Amino acid sequence: MNNKKFLAAVVGLGLVTLSACGSSSSGSEGNGSKTVTLVSHDSWAVSKSVLADFEKKSGYKVKVLEDGDAGQAVNKAILTKNNPQGDVFFGVDNTLLSRALDNGLFQSYEAKGADRIKAGYRVDGDKVTPIDTGDICVNYDKAYFTAHKLQPPTSYDDLIKPAYKNLLVTENASTSSPGLGFLLGSAAKYGDGGTSRSSEAESGGGWQGYWKKLKANGVKVVDGWEQAYNEEFSGSAGGKKAKADRPLVVSYASSPPAEVIYADPKPTTAPTGVAQGTCFRQIEYAGLLSNAANAKGGKAFLDFLLTKEFQQDMPLNMFVYPVVEGAQVPAEFTQYGPQAKDPETMDPAKIADNRDDWVKSWTSLVLK
Repeated sequence: MNNKKFLAAVVGLGLVTLSACGSSSSGSEGNGSKTVTLVSHDSWAVSKSVLADFEKKSGYKVKVLEDGDAGQAVNKAILTKNNPQGDVFFGVDNTLLSRALDNGLFQSYEAKGADRIKAGYRVDGDKVTPIDTGDICVNYDKAYFTAHKLQPPTSYDDLIKPAYKNLLVTENASTSSPGLGFLLGSAAKYGDGGTSRSSEAESGGGWQGYWKKLKANGVKVVDGWEQAYNEEFSGSAGGKKAKADRPLVVSYASSPPAEVIYADPKPTTAPTGVAQGTCFRQIEYAGLLSNAANAKGGKAFLDFLLTKEFQQDMPLNMFVYPVVEGAQVPAEFTQYGPQAKDPETMDPAKIADNRDDWVKSWTSLVLK
């Protein structure tokens, strides 16, 4: 998930990645190539030993091309689909999946181990393989709320209450994956216009009415997650250094564990918490690129992404949860960043039908 690697780096982790500059692909190496090229967003990370094990067993060398945040990477992959940069794409999530599928980004392949993917994460067809999941949620600075003798918010409705005026920072829904996820979560919660599951929104016109109230309550919008979390949010390690003054931020349920795991000295409890009633479930996929030069190697790599070894390696590298049955997560995740029990979700088809119009409406409503 986008920006997780930056989060870890800010709080002291050196992540292991293989990156290559330029736009060279495996196209010139032919189908007999022993190099498989992965195209991903900037948050791809894997332990060196785990990747080395795949390379030893498969005989393939892995080259990684990181192409910015998730939205940028997907758009670039679509533009280059006839002459792709690589063989496998990792990092398209459920908010952008329809765009990739509608543009024919992937070819069919059912990865080995797909039968072990938990039912709630599977998709129709065999163009993409679910790899990981996580929750986009509002995080809060525990010290701020303790000092001000104020209960932290627990729901979307709480965020529009006067007690939380000028406390929240979020990301631009048109430029940021968590920003878009927070918008979609509010749309799932309150509906589009007349349909609503909350009395707060019924009188205000669905998610648009909710955002009008959120804007009136002083929400701050910045371009991306790095700025929001590490410069504006007072609860993060980076925010403390930057003397940030916003104690609420749209981030991930897995952000508090990172604040513990990579702090030095390590605190006995997480300095940040998660407002469990503000979460939107995000799922990331990988797929074999159409016109991939090394389709055989790409298939082997997709198989690898579903192995227990890789799935159990992900949490401490990309701060996401595995999707296959039996894969374990670190104790810090269950202690400091458990998955939301009842997150907002939305069918990818509904996202496809509404995403662009909602983002335009949100931009007009919130940024102008």
